[in-house]
Amino acid sequence: MSTVFDLDRTPVRFVTLGDSATHGVGDQVGGTWRGWARILADSLADRHQIQFDNLAVPGATVSDVRRLQLDSALALRPHVASLIVGLNDTLRSSWDARRVRDDLLHCGETLSAQGATLMTVRFHDHGAVLGLPGPLARPMTRRIEELNAAYDELHASFGGLRIDLSDRPEVQERSFWSVDRLHPSERGHRLLARTFAALLTQHGLPCPAPSPFCSEPAPTRRSEVRWLLTEGGPWLGRRARDLGPWALRLAVSSALARTTARRAVSPHEVRQLAA
Repeated sequence: MSTVFDLDRTPVRFVTLGDSATHGVGDQVGGTWRGWARILADSLADRHQIQFDNLAVPGATVSDVRRLQLDSALALRPHVASLIVGLNDTLRSSWDARRVRDDLLHCGETLSAQGATLMTVRFHDHGAVLGLPGPLARPMTRRIEELNAAYDELHASFGGLRIDLSDRPEVQERSFWSVDRLHPSERGHRLLARTFAALLTQHGLPCPAPSPFCSEPAPTRRSEVRWLLTEGGPWLGRRARDLGPWALRLAVSSALARTTARRAVSPHEVRQLAA
C-alpha cells in the first residue's frame, strides 16, 4: 500500500521490506498495525514529500523477501529502503545460513545499485528475550550469530544505516516487547523509529524525532499469562519440533569434538600439563 504526503516538499521514496516486525505487528491502532516504519514515515513527512510503501509481510523469510518483495521495491525506485528480516529463518528447521547470506546480499546489492540508502539491523539474542530453555536457546543463538555475520558483510559492502539491537539495553526490557515477546510493543516500535530518525538526520535527510509517548498501556502480567496459555504454549511446542533435532545434533557434535580433543593429547603432554 502506497501513501504520498505533502506534494509541495522535496520528494523522498521510502520502501520497507521484511516480516511482521516491519509490517507493524505489536503496535495496533484502530484495528490495524502501524509500527515503526509508519511512525518514521509520518515524521519524515514533516520535512519532505514522502511516498511510503510498506511491502513487509508477517511470517516472511529472507528468501520470501527476495522472491516476493524485491521486484516490487525496485519498481518503486526508493531513495531509502529498509531490509530487516531473518528471525523467522532462525526459528525453522529449514535454516540454511549460506542461503540466507546469499539472499540478503543479493537484496542489498540490488537495492544499493539502484541508488537506495539501506536501513538494516544487527539482531539481539532473541532466545534470551523469549526465555527459551537452554537446549532451544543455544541453537537459536548460534543461528542469530550467523545471521548477524551476513548483515555485517552486507553493511561492509553496501553501507547505509543500521541499528545494533544487541547494543541497545532497552531491547532487554520487558516494556520493549508486546505480550508475545516476539514483536516490539508500541514503545519498542517508537524507539526504533526514533533511532532511525536520528540516523537519517545524521545521513543528511532531516527527520524530526517521533514522539516517545505511547497511546496504549504496556502489557499486563495477566495478559501475558493469557497469551502463554492460549498461544505461547503451542508456539513453543512448534519451535521445539523445529529446533530440537538441530539442538541434539549440535550437542552430539560438541561432545564428539571434546572427546576427540582429549584423545589427541598424548600421555607425555598430559604429564607436562600436570607438572
